[in-house]
Amino acid sequence: MSKITIKTDKEILTMIESGKILVRVKNGLIKMIKAGVSALDVENMAVKLIKEEKAYPSFMMVPNYHWATCVNINQGMVHGIPKKEIIFKSGDVISVDVGVYYKGFHTDTSFTLAINPDKNTQKFLDCGKLALKKAIKVCKEGKYISDISQVIEDTVKSEGYSPILALTGHGVGRKLHEEPMIPCFVTKTHDIKIKEGMALAVEVMYAVGHPDIVIEKDGWTISMRDDKISALYEETVAVTKHGPIVLTEG
Repeated sequence: MSKITIKTDKEILTMIESGKILVRVKNGLIKMIKAGVSALDVENMAVKLIKEEKAYPSFMMVPNYHWATCVNINQGMVHGIPKKEIIFKSGDVISVDVGVYYKGFHTDTSFTLAINPDKNTQKFLDCGKLALKKAIKVCKEGKYISDISQVIEDTVKSEGYSPILALTGHGVGRKLHEEPMIPCFVTKTHDIKIKEGMALAVEVMYAVGHPDIVIEKDGWTISMRDDKISALYEETVAVTKHGPIVLTEG
């Protein structure tokens, strides 16, 4: 990752434009997810929508990754290749991660939903949404990255779930992945003060069971070692003098 960059007001405005594009793309993907749809269908729709917006898929700029989305199912945590053989069915928990590059800046977002979830699954997903909502409120001048991590960890653990230890959120801007790293658990090592002009991809990554992960044979998909369900929620947040602005929500 690069050193932390502080965005100018003009750069934040450009990222707001990028975020609005990504919101439209994300909403289009959310609407299409149902039983019988494949991960590749989601990928193809994302490519189509991003192209129509005259933007570019951020993830296709990652070395050796050739897709616009990462699609994970059930025990899949992150970085899932959107394969045609992954076909959604009732009861599945599906996570989609997608980013756009527009006028020199990236924005990044993820969502998780379930098809006909049972009560326990819905409770699990609601916890992640709440953790992200609380974490965003902490993205203010004078707070610390560890404050974001604390909120995520406390919220997830309060319901008996596990924050993922081996993966983090990140800064975002001219590069898709910038400093600072934003863990889902508290660590005071190299803690960083939040400043106006930062753009943060705040990610809540958590699981029902143990937090240990494994990399699948495709070299990209990261799954839970115990095969229990996991989820991911992410928004790009700009830190301004008026407080946090969520660029990818709507």
